[in-house]
Formats: sequence, C-alpha cells, structure tokens
Amino acid sequence: MSILIIEAFYGGSHKQLVDLLQEELEDCVLSTLPAKKWHWRARTSALYFSQNVPISEQYRILFTSSVLNLAELAALRPDLGKLKKILYFHENQLVYPVKKSQERDFQYGYNQILSCLVADVVVFNSVFNMESFLTSIGKFMKLIPDHRPKNLESIIRPKCQVIYFPIRFPDVRRFMPKHKTTHLKTMLSLKGNAAAVAPAMALLPAPEHRGPADGLQSLRSGSGPYDAHSGLEAAQPEGPGSSVMQVSALTQANSSDNSDSHHEDRKQNPAVNPCDPLGGADDQQRPLHIVWPHRW
Repeated sequence: MSILIIEAFYGGSHKQLVDLLQEELEDCVLSTLPAKKWHWRARTSALYFSQNVPISEQYRILFTSSVLNLAELAALRPDLGKLKKILYFHENQLVYPVKKSQERDFQYGYNQILSCLVADVVVFNSVFNMESFLTSIGKFMKLIPDHRPKNLESIIRPKCQVIYFPIRFPDVRRFMPKHKTTHLKTMLSLKGNAAAVAPAMALLPAPEHRGPADGLQSLRSGSGPYDAHSGLEAAQPEGPGSSVMQVSALTQANSSDNSDSHHEDRKQNPAVNPCDPLGGADDQQRPLHIVWPHRW
C-alpha cells in the first residue's frame, strides 16, 4: 500500500509533519512545493501537482494539508480522486487573523470548505482549530450574495477528528540531577503509577503501547486519538523508545490527581504541587518547564 503525501507549503510545521510521517511510515511518496508565497500555493498548487505527480496504481491513500485545494486536484486527476483522501489542518482560514479583510480573501476559506467536502477524513491539530472552523462555516458562507449553500457544517463534521501535532522528545534523563530523578520516582509512587516511572523519567507520560504508524492507521479505519462525537482521547505512543508523540500527552503528565491519597499528601506537605511532577524543591533547584504551542 502506497501513501501519497502532497504538501504545497513545504516548510515549518508543515515540513516537520510530513517528514516525520515519511520517516515512520513505510512506502510513502512525497511531493512538495517550497514554503513561500502561500497565497499562490493555495490558489495554484492543485494544477501543478496534477501535472507533476506520477500516475501509479500503487497509491491507496492521499494525505495533504489544507493549503492544497483538494477539490481541484481530485477533478484534474480522477485517479487521485479515487484514493482515500486525508486532509490535515494546521490552521484554518475562516478565523485566521488578517490585517484588513478583503473580498478577494474569501477564496482561501472557500477552498478549504471545498477540500473538506471532497476529503474522506478531515484532521485538525486541536479541538479549538476544529470547532472554530466548523462553527464559522455558516457565517462565512453568508458572505455569498445569494444562492448560498446550506448545511455544510453538518456534512463536514462527521468526517472530522483531532490528532494533535506529533513531535519528537529526546531522552533527557542523563541531564537530570540525581536528586531530581529520585524525587520524580517518589512523586510517581505516590500516584500509584509505577508503570509510568520509565517514560516519566524522560518527561513523558505512560500511555499504552502503540506503534509509531498507528496514528495514520487510525485514519485508515476512520477513527483516531480524538473522536469529535465521543470526546475520548486514545492512548499515546510509549515513552523514550518511541519517536512519535502527541502534544496532548504533555498535559497528561502534569494533570492533577483528585484521589484521596493526593489530598492527604497536599495537607501534609503544602509544598507538593500535583501539577508539577518535580515540585517541592526550592526555586533554584526546580527545572525550567517549557510549554510549546505548535501554532502560537
């Protein structure tokens, strides 16, 4: 099975994502355009790819970002239109801030709506990104003077899911002072989560076992780490040995525990902060925690 990955804006987070997918998934074919003049990429890249992507009977899945007008590509290349089409949103043009709103900018949001209608699976990198897009469709389409399409949100929403942006985490245990690793083990034992010790030592949570390619595999089956209707998050890849990790896993490592034992611990030791796995040390000894939002 071949996966065709098309990226019309091959730079920044777009490049990071497709490079990681290509590295982790077998039998991938990558076709890209340089990351410049995104307005032109969004408007004209479909025609370019229709002429430059080789014809192959091996393709089964088409993965692309929302920069590409997927509807145009599917029409220009019927062979690609027959594939299972996965559309990934790094951001959405319906709520993206602009200095000055102009009528000509309507086309970029409209392209993304058309792409969603053609796609089989629509993936967003956050719940906010997904909901802001879906709930803005109705208002956005009112910009059309007359004969406005209807019920587009209800058509697109069932296809949507959230898969947080995957990033690599190095094993940082060798940089941690001994007193930090000892304290971390103590904190984890208080939570009764012994299975989490090894991953957490690399500042990672302790999820269930999943292969690095399971994220895309879930897209093939139409389900994923976040289902827009169930609201459930699936397990993330395992700790230091795994190269792909969902950003949401960071919050799991630092989530508060409401168990009775934790309340007792907080009464006995007010310095212990359940949201800080390395808490309890003085400010000079505590490590710097960095929060990295993928799209700032």
